[in-house]
Amino acid sequence: MHTERAVSFDCEGERLIGVVTLPAASERPAGIGVVIVVGGPQYRVGSHRQFVLLARFLADNGVPCMRFDYRGMGDATGAARDFEGVTLDLAAAINTFVSEVPSVAKVVLWGLCDGASAICFGLGRDARVGGAVLLNPWVRTASGEARTMLKHYYLRRLFDRQFWLKLLRGGVSIRRALGGVTSAVGQAAGADGQASGSGQQASVPVRMIEGLQSCSVPIAVFLSGRDYVAREFEQCAAADRNWSALIRSERCVLRHFDDADHTFSSSEHRHAIELATLEWLNRIAAHTG
Repeated sequence: MHTERAVSFDCEGERLIGVVTLPAASERPAGIGVVIVVGGPQYRVGSHRQFVLLARFLADNGVPCMRFDYRGMGDATGAARDFEGVTLDLAAAINTFVSEVPSVAKVVLWGLCDGASAICFGLGRDARVGGAVLLNPWVRTASGEARTMLKHYYLRRLFDRQFWLKLLRGGVSIRRALGGVTSAVGQAAGADGQASGSGQQASVPVRMIEGLQSCSVPIAVFLSGRDYVAREFEQCAAADRNWSALIRSERCVLRHFDDADHTFSSSEHRHAIELATLEWLNRIAAHTG
């Protein structure tokens, strides 16, 4: 049975709030712990209590966890910020977690959507981070979104009998439909601004892969079958040689959950992610132990 306690810690003069979930006292000390990095706009509970339930499941299986609020979210003070501005928040959370749970030698960062993106930005900066679990990572660019819509929305509608029936009955605006396709084609054909280069001016997927390349920690990528964000990630990984090399490398484990939505909202899919996370953690613990 797990125990939980709230913690309060500082980040540039603001107060952040976290919850540390610990295995029962009878459990052996764990060398690996998990810090859950929220995707926004979210706070430490998560959609359908996803982060609460994940932390408790892992703790009940011997893995201590911490989930927390960024500055400006949930019970934390300060101005709200998006996933591109939370690197210091995450660093402060890691410091607090290892202080609260001294038995943790390596921290695994676990994040959904742009929480996964935020993790990638900061990888390689802290030697205590020993791995990352990335669920449906957010790699959106204008052209990437357009290509995804063309391939997985508009193309699918061309073979949808209900769409053609609705069109014949006048239930679909031809002008609007053609306008959407034309716009998507134009965006897909165009180059993304700031798509290359490095540093703060680079696009999100470029900065993410730079962070991943800055270290050699093991990575797990979990993708939903019913999610456009996951489809965009797949297209990005297939089109970019650096991403492709990472996905094919021995340090990366890629798993698909075909019927799951973006947040794995059903109890079945949520539990599947919990089990997959625990299995992967046990594997890297055995490898590093």
